[in-house]
Amino acid sequence: MVGKLMQKDKFNYFIKTEKNNWEVIIGLEVHAQVVSESKLFSGSSTKFGGKPNTQVSLVDSAFPGMLPVINEYCIEQAVKTGLGLNAKINLDSIFDRKNYFYADLPAGYQISQYKNPIVGEGEINLDMPYGSKKIGIERLHLEQDAGKSIHDLSPDNTYVDLNRSGVALMEIVSKPDLRSPEEVNSYVKKLRSIMRYLNTCDGNMQEGSLRADVNVSVRKKGETKFGTRCEIKNVNSIKFMEMAIDSEAKRQVELLESGKSIDQETRLFDTKKKETRSMRSKEEAHDYRYFPDPDLLPLKINKSFVENLKKKLPELPDQKRDRYIKKFNLSPYEANVLVSEIDVSKFFEEVIKTADIKLAKNWIIVELFAVLNEKNIEIKDSPVTPKNLAILINQISSGNISGKIAKEVFDIMIKTGSSADKIIENKGLKQQSNPEEIKKIIKKVLDKNSEKVLEYKSGKVKLFGFFIGEVMKISAGKANPKLVNEILKTELKK
Repeated sequence: MVGKLMQKDKFNYFIKTEKNNWEVIIGLEVHAQVVSESKLFSGSSTKFGGKPNTQVSLVDSAFPGMLPVINEYCIEQAVKTGLGLNAKINLDSIFDRKNYFYADLPAGYQISQYKNPIVGEGEINLDMPYGSKKIGIERLHLEQDAGKSIHDLSPDNTYVDLNRSGVALMEIVSKPDLRSPEEVNSYVKKLRSIMRYLNTCDGNMQEGSLRADVNVSVRKKGETKFGTRCEIKNVNSIKFMEMAIDSEAKRQVELLESGKSIDQETRLFDTKKKETRSMRSKEEAHDYRYFPDPDLLPLKINKSFVENLKKKLPELPDQKRDRYIKKFNLSPYEANVLVSEIDVSKFFEEVIKTADIKLAKNWIIVELFAVLNEKNIEIKDSPVTPKNLAILINQISSGNISGKIAKEVFDIMIKTGSSADKIIENKGLKQQSNPEEIKKIIKKVLDKNSEKVLEYKSGKVKLFGFFIGEVMKISAGKANPKLVNEILKTELKK
């Protein structure tokens, strides 16, 4: 019986069985749609959601005699991404024809890159619970997307939509350095975050602008030679990637432990059955008959072009995290959370322009994230704006409201979108910070509970919390907790 994936040492996970510990080896080929208004070799729109076959030029539909023209902006986006991955930028690269037949590939070939990609080796740094780990990038190459075959509109026919045909993709190939579904989760999120910071890919997996082919193999613990790998095609969510890896790794272990071998093949992940199934035998490079595209000259990039882009790069997640730790005294965990998405870091930085940093990070990470996760919405669509959250935090800092009342106000802000100061004023929630008024309430509580006062003075110091609770009850939670503490201590000493 195959066990669950188990962490056994610092960086590697193993599938533990009665016989062996099996190491899982994973590599990803991430297909990221380039943020560009037009396609890689034509001027057709790349806007998502257009009516079928309305965003197709004669080049995209492979009309005879039509010649592709390279979109310079897509080249710029690929170079920026390469720089963000600390990768080598190849000043000379070549576009090739990758030959295969699909109904939604009208030319019978895909313009891609093979031996001479635009971006070479790079790396991504992952922050895992068990330490930092570098994942190597093998290459990044540009290619055009195929169209889309639609099988569920008719029981007898398949329809083809060529709107995606020719859309620019960056295929980012990792080295086989990933060892668990958790590392894959972290890797894809980090890669997506970097591209969003660079604005080179929006990372919207639900729209198909980020998907991955997942290569999985297994080997016994201690072995150095890789096992036979299987490729799981077009997985379009991080959750499904994790499930597909778990399923495929266990399938391979079961085969090997029963004395069978692994066939190198392409597989699909069945999301309903939560298992992979065979699609076709795995192709090798020679099966695609790659050769340089005769309609496109070799791509030559000036060094100055790369240097200018490098100077314009924004602050990337790792740089921003280090700055947050140093400048704002955040923990590595807090900093990583706040830089994980560019919209989160923008939100945080907008709040702390006018509000306390410590309170801001706590309210964003704990309270706001809980609401966003519950409602399944992005921070850019938050019902509470950065300005309104800053106002709420300032009301706490100034002593106008307690933390308990702040949560009540926050709930109303979520439901109505109103600002904190208006809610506090309209509902009369302002904290009582008049020492004389608080003193009156405390005296009332102590007079009413004279026996408990004697018990407190005789050593039952835990009763202090009881008195605090009674004061807050009488004041309807509006008494300033700090003042209550100070005055109560003074009164009990009398």
